Amino acid sequence: MQPIWLNWARELQAIAQTGLAFSRDPFDQERYRSIRSLAARIMAEHSEIKLSRIEALFSQQAGYATPKVDVRGAAFSDDDRILLVREIADAGRWSLPGGWADVNQSPSESVIREVCEESGFEVEIRKLAAVYDRDRHGHVPPHAFHVYKLFFVCTIVEGAARPGPETSEVGFFTAEDLPRDLSVGRVQPHQIERMFEHWRSPALPTDFD
Repeated sequence: MQPIWLNWARELQAIAQTGLAFSRDPFDQERYRSIRSLAARIMAEHSEIKLSRIEALFSQQAGYATPKVDVRGAAFSDDDRILLVREIADAGRWSLPGGWADVNQSPSESVIREVCEESGFEVEIRKLAAVYDRDRHGHVPPHAFHVYKLFFVCTIVEGAARPGPETSEVGFFTAEDLPRDLSVGRVQPHQIERMFEHWRSPALPTDFD
């Protein structure tokens, strides 16, 4: 579970964001901006992120506050190996290809795009394997926003290994030979192991929470 201060800061930020979206009273708007500033100060006090960066991040958020959506593609080769990529932004650690879902794209369209951009492979979606709450799966470091992670099991249909602008290497791994230097902010070992189970047993129901 996430530290209590992070839950408080997120909740205050969400209250402020939603309040600013719907309030028309200038005095209430000022109060909500004060709440947003307090949330930023709490987060800066307990993390290594500069206050100015957190304030800028929070001020960019508008409308009713909801969790953000991250999509991940568990793509498998014909010989039962899973596709992983090295993430440049995370010191070259390995991860399932993926990222934030894009506006005007469905979740499956987003993951197909992410897999292609980061690995060079075109994939077809076999199933939605899991909808995970990031906070409940041991991801580190903590994230400023509440995040839902959608994992899709995919079949590779064409293409060749080709790193993209955000990746430095593409590789295939068996369940017994996963790299130790995983990007645990993006994917956990037990999640990858679960994707192998979904790949081998397509009738498994979608995991959630």
